[in-house]
Amino acid sequence: MNDPAPPQLSVSVQVRDLHKTYVGQPVLKGVTFDVQRGEIFVIMGPSGSGKTVLLKHLIGLETPDRGQILIEGQPIGQPGVMDTYRLAMVFQSGALLSSLTVGENVGLYLSEHRLKPPADIDRIVTEKLDLLGLQNVKDRMPSDLSGGMRKRVAIARALVIEPQLILYDEPTSELDPLMGIVIGAEILALKRRTRVTSIIITHDRDLAFGVADRIAMLYEGRLLAVGSPHDIRAHDNPVIQRFLTANFNPNFNPHHEKHA
Repeated sequence: MNDPAPPQLSVSVQVRDLHKTYVGQPVLKGVTFDVQRGEIFVIMGPSGSGKTVLLKHLIGLETPDRGQILIEGQPIGQPGVMDTYRLAMVFQSGALLSSLTVGENVGLYLSEHRLKPPADIDRIVTEKLDLLGLQNVKDRMPSDLSGGMRKRVAIARALVIEPQLILYDEPTSELDPLMGIVIGAEILALKRRTRVTSIIITHDRDLAFGVADRIAMLYEGRLLAVGSPHDIRAHDNPVIQRFLTANFNPNFNPHHEKHA
């Protein structure tokens, strides 16, 4: 008798010719890419490039005008597909409920859906918090935590379902550079421990080049390039190079740049 197949720890994602227009304004213009099982795939670009709209499509909150998104080759719009796989989202704000303790926030999905008895939920919550270096905060309120700790609690909450895919929305926003490094290190450590597929939406260059297996550069609704961090750094596209090398210049004139 053959041994049962091991549980699938991660999933692949395919995006095919995605188009979206709002009020006559094209926002996504034929976006196509593949995310391999177990990789950290970063979608990077400046504000207004379409990253948020793309994220909403990836989690099924928006329907494209044309094109499709597939998980393991199955269109996410097909009935039951989104329920077949374990997908988790880490929101930019953390989205913790202020009236619940940290432990109650992390275990909320399991308790609301009655997926585990209370003792098991408590054990799982403790395990996930420990995994993120958050020992002894289970009974504290979100308002008592620093911004970086709230981000890590949000990641712990995502992990309770043992996800095959985690989507991160600007995970280092509103954090100081040192805490941004901590969050990046946690994302890398999770990949090593769980082999989960990760898609990160960000404009944080340090995070992108620090954690990504591959980076997709999005600009004005189009992908300019997809490749390894080395490939993206070496790319000769002037828009990519401007984004990667931009630094504060006290003589910069934004009005001149806008109309140039």
